[in-house]
Amino acid sequence: MKEKFLNWKIKTSHFHPDRKWQFLGNMFQLGLLTFPVIPAVGVVLLSLSALATWWKKYRQIISQPLTWGFAILTVLLVIVSSFGYYPTEAYLGLGNLIPQFIFFTGISGLIQTPAQLRRISWILVVSSVPIVIFGLIQLLLGWGTDGALQSFLGLAIAPTGNPPGRMSANFMYANILAAYLTIVFILNLGLLIENLQQKTHPHSRRTGILPVITNPQSQFLIVALLGNSLALLLTNSRNGWAIAVFSALTFAVYLGWRWLIFIVGGISGIVLLSAFAPSPIREHFRKIVPYFIWGRLSDEMFRDRPIPMLRSTQWNFAWSLTQQRPLTGWGLRNFSPLYITKYSSYQMPIWLGHPHNLFLMLTAEIGIPATIFLCGLVGWIIVKGFLLIRDWSDSSADKFIFFSHLVAFFGCILFNTADVTMFDLRVNALGWLLLAGIWGVVCSRRAIAAKS
Repeated sequence: MKEKFLNWKIKTSHFHPDRKWQFLGNMFQLGLLTFPVIPAVGVVLLSLSALATWWKKYRQIISQPLTWGFAILTVLLVIVSSFGYYPTEAYLGLGNLIPQFIFFTGISGLIQTPAQLRRISWILVVSSVPIVIFGLIQLLLGWGTDGALQSFLGLAIAPTGNPPGRMSANFMYANILAAYLTIVFILNLGLLIENLQQKTHPHSRRTGILPVITNPQSQFLIVALLGNSLALLLTNSRNGWAIAVFSALTFAVYLGWRWLIFIVGGISGIVLLSAFAPSPIREHFRKIVPYFIWGRLSDEMFRDRPIPMLRSTQWNFAWSLTQQRPLTGWGLRNFSPLYITKYSSYQMPIWLGHPHNLFLMLTAEIGIPATIFLCGLVGWIIVKGFLLIRDWSDSSADKFIFFSHLVAFFGCILFNTADVTMFDLRVNALGWLLLAGIWGVVCSRRAIAAKS
């Protein structure tokens, strides 16, 4: 049976392989669709989906060693928070982690198949369209919103962006929007590649020659990819640019598309030479590459940064905090007040929310043991995901979709080496959602293998 959606003929499929879960699956999908645009609505539906899954699969979830690992980590985080320099801030900071552990364990019980991952990718790409439109109107027309209601709903849009001149759409800051767009860009690219491969004749698959695009789904994915790429470019985020290039190269290597490696590598090389090559070599390439790209990459666009605003200063301070309290840290959300106390003055007031590196922030705030424990749990899931890729035996399309989610999550990790996205509810939750999807498919495949 087939149904039409936006004039596309698609097979009727349920989000969950068991139809008894379809209502819960629909709630999850609706929550995910609204989450980036109106997070106040989306978070309620996503939270209910996770909690309902906990209710239905309680015994199965608590029987998993990984669940107990997150439970132990939760207790450890509560203990180290009691040693925080500002304990109240430390306990408030638990809200960025513990609810996500519950969300992760619940949603991983709901997601079981690559088809569900594919649906998640589609939903995120579709919901990114209004985000890009918000951003373009914001920059081109200087349009914005104001008021407590808009802030609560997540529709607060700063005229001309935040900071001014950089697209932030309905996110609090341009870098946060860039983190969101990198996730969508990778999933969008994965869907487009899969769609093009399905529409390609067998001979063309071997040569890597793509057919002329006539399929409406491919056309939509191309337009969405161009829109997300443009929006990512306008965020002026070096981190986002680098991860987009990394993901394209990763897909090219995975598929063996040497022509794409050559194109992406060549363009990247020209851009890097324009930014970092010695004079007079760089001047030749700067005639080709726009100033707002090479000027941003080389940081010549912001030559007079105060020393406290340099990442090197922030990283050194975070590491010094780790060395002083390596076991317990200084407490979650304590980096910012400690940094401001040291560097802010009446003559040069500053505000800094984090040290622009998640791992240095965690070692400084919760200590080295708790950080290793958290990274170990996440790393275990990623290792199991790549082992599943290695042993995959059925549909190559499903394997590729699963791989695209692995790449997207790895992109989140890379982004957090030069920034911290944990304080934004949407990007934080999307990262845990990607991880939950990976773990859910791993567990499902492992259960099927055990039965057979």
